[in-house]
Amino acid sequence: MADIKFEIKETLGELSESSKGWKKELNLISWNDKEPKFDIRDWDGEHKKMGKGITLSVEELKKLRDLLNDMEL
Repeated sequence: MADIKFEIKETLGELSESSKGWKKELNLISWNDKEPKFDIRDWDGEHKKMGKGITLSVEELKKLRDLLNDMEL
């Protein structure tokens, strides 16, 4: 399996923290030297290990925002 190269360009916010210290964050990340995208996933304290997550373009993030704003909670 090939190594995945990533660079966190900007940390936008923390959504939660697990009892083991991993944090679910919204970040702007460049994957394999490509255009940065918005990314939601769990990270260890040093940002060296990561959990599964979701990567979104600007358009997808805006659509998600609109869907969340329309929800009745």
